[in-house]
Amino acid sequence: MIADQYHAVSTLMDSYFDGLHHADSTVLRGVFHPRLAYVCATEGDELYLDLDTYMARVDKREPPAKRGEARDEAVLEIAFGNDRLAHVTARMSMMGRTYLDFLTLVRDGAEWRIVAKVFTYLSRKD
Repeated sequence: MIADQYHAVSTLMDSYFDGLHHADSTVLRGVFHPRLAYVCATEGDELYLDLDTYMARVDKREPPAKRGEARDEAVLEIAFGNDRLAHVTARMSMMGRTYLDFLTLVRDGAEWRIVAKVFTYLSRKD
């Protein structure tokens, strides 16, 4: 069972990274829970958004893919609390920043969804 759950979460993370790289809110709405809590924990840039507000911001950004940015992303850890609760630590670089995401996932029926995205970032010097 844990192998199946791990595979399902890994597949969700592939969609998460694809959605961010292409700034595709349709794909991202498929990975986020409708009651998403989006929190930026970077000092001086703290931000708290709901799903619709976050997706409106995604829709306005120029996709990293369109700018020719190479993909640079990794799942650092997947941990399960039980068969309905998981935590993912992920890293990615885009838009001149390196992000560290702490994602809380819940399983709703057969589907995993990100219910909380708490992250920080550092500006890249490249």
